[in-house]
Amino acid sequence: MLEKTTRMNYLYDFYQSLLTPKQRSYMSLYYLDDYSLGEIAEEYEVSRQAVYDNIKRTEAMLEEYEEKLALFQKFQARQQLIKRLKEIAKQYADDKLWETIEALEKLE
Repeated sequence: MLEKTTRMNYLYDFYQSLLTPKQRSYMSLYYLDDYSLGEIAEEYEVSRQAVYDNIKRTEAMLEEYEEKLALFQKFQARQQLIKRLKEIAKQYADDKLWETIEALEKLE
């Protein structure tokens, strides 16, 4: 479950601007603020089932966006490359190389 939550948080970060305000709100409350379905339902005066359905549809949309755009996948690949660069940089005490790596990290 933690792995799914982490993935959904990343997908939400990358694709939230493509969601409706209600979808953003439900996903934010559920995944970021750790609200239960019942708490969200109470907050919006809808049924628990309505919240569940909305979240499931939104999760599917986020996965579809990722399948097409692969922003999260590319992010993970960049993180691995930065990690490798750091390992290589340890062998060389080159300040310019470390500065470049730090600049790359700030772009993320």
